[in-house]
This record gives sequence, structure tokens and C-alpha cells, in this order.
Amino acid sequence: KDVMAAAEKAGKEILLPSDIIIADAFSPDANTKVVAADAIPDGWMGLDNGPDTTKEQKEALSDCKTVIMNGPMGVFEFEKFAKGTFGIVDILADITKDGAVTIIGGGDSVAACEQSGRAGEMSHISTGGGASLELLEGK
Repeated sequence: KDVMAAAEKAGKEILLPSDIIIADAFSPDANTKVVAADAIPDGWMGLDNGPDTTKEQKEALSDCKTVIMNGPMGVFEFEKFAKGTFGIVDILADITKDGAVTIIGGGDSVAACEQSGRAGEMSHISTGGGASLELLEGK
């Protein structure tokens, strides 16, 4: 809540998921549902962004000049929970074609871009996620 309040005070928007793909187990064979982000039932866990969230991300990022990805949206290693991550990778690759600078930092983010087949369409890729964030901090 403090982060959201600070962002609002600074006139910035933090986009949080509106819907989530949930599972009853951390397993590629888990039962799944799409629910509102604030409606995850007891005994279930959120393992990916939902389709509405991906649409909202596409709209929010469509006119950005620079985007930094530092982590996947979901458990992309399991096919049932890969759509959110691959959706954001597709969005980033598409806006790169339109002139945006896209920076992918971190091993999981790089792996997701490579698995999607779109890694070569990004502006910059580095497996050093922590190092990328420290660079942005000015360290």
C-alpha cells in the first residue's frame, strides 16, 4: 500500500494484474481457473497473469519508449502458466519493432524470451538481473 501511495503521489501508475490464473497445486497437471486478482480462494495459488491482464499490459506499454523486464509473469516452465509471460514477451518484441528500447534482465526472463522464439527481437538481453537493477539504481 505504501508503494502504491508513493506512486500516486508522484503521478505514476503501477499496473497490477486484474485477473490471475490459479492452480490447486504447483504442478504442470494442476487444475486451473481464471479469477479476479482479489479472489484467489483458500488452497489455490496464483501462477500466471490472466488474459485480461495481458490485454491491459499491451495497452499500457503500447506507447512506451523504454521497457525493462526483470522477471517472468508466471511459472512459464509449465505450459498452463506460460501465456502471461509469453504474452509480455510478444508485447515487448512488437513495441521494439515500433522503436521502443526493450531491456531484458535476468536468467528467467532471458530463458522466457528464448523459449518464445523472440529473444532476437529485443534491444538488449542480459542474464544479470540483479546487476541490471543495480545499474538502474546507480550503483
